[in-house]
Amino acid sequence: MTTIDSPDTYTGIADLKVSLDDGVLSVTLNRPDSLNSLNAPMLKTLADTLDRAASDTRVRVVRLGGAGRGFCSGAGISADDQANRSPVTPDEVLIEANRAVRAITELPKPVVAVVHGPAAGVGVSLALASDIVLASEKAFFLLAFTKIGLMPDGGASALVAAAIGRIRAMRMALLAERISAAEAYDFGLVSAVHPADELESAVARVIDTLVSGPALSLRKTKQAINAATLTELDAAIGREVDGQRMLLTSHDFREGTRAFQEHRKPTFTDE
Repeated sequence: MTTIDSPDTYTGIADLKVSLDDGVLSVTLNRPDSLNSLNAPMLKTLADTLDRAASDTRVRVVRLGGAGRGFCSGAGISADDQANRSPVTPDEVLIEANRAVRAITELPKPVVAVVHGPAAGVGVSLALASDIVLASEKAFFLLAFTKIGLMPDGGASALVAAAIGRIRAMRMALLAERISAAEAYDFGLVSAVHPADELESAVARVIDTLVSGPALSLRKTKQAINAATLTELDAAIGREVDGQRMLLTSHDFREGTRAFQEHRKPTFTDE
């Protein structure tokens, strides 16, 4: 699947809108009916787009957001997602999610995540891989993997811990607690929180600052900070892939997924 119509334009797919305007590459997750749950084509398109933007001098900053009332609810596990999954496997989603996270962290340009609503699962990874995370007061963050018998992936085990420390990361990952925007700011999970009706103006101010800033200076600054704080990202992704591949074949994951779809509490058997 291609994301490019011609050498001078950026286009996305139905589930991922992409446009370039005045130095700002806007990438919008576009599955609002499922709070922008992710599938492999979306993640592949995101990674491919950012790989191209890395060497495109017209792109000075990337804005990553979500359509509708949510940022991203993570990888799709609803009944509709599961029914439409073939021939794509969960493993392919995992691979493309890791590509997308690496593409964000390795992009030599700032990425601004705009979290105006729920961010869950690998959606948290996409937000935290970004360089500036601006949240609405209505936003919340949730690592719900253990509720369905899985573990955090998309580099979350490194990205969350790098942002907020081991103890708070354990709380989010093991207890699968919803973290409000205010608490996320107190934790250091987001850069700023704004009233919902003021978020877009705040985003515009930040993006204007970055677009008009010194591109080389911004690039070197991003690379230096990521090199100092994300030293474990690649190793974390490797551990997550090994663990998640095992868990994806487990009885507990099948039970957790069914329970989610049936709106009931799962009964785990540690198998």
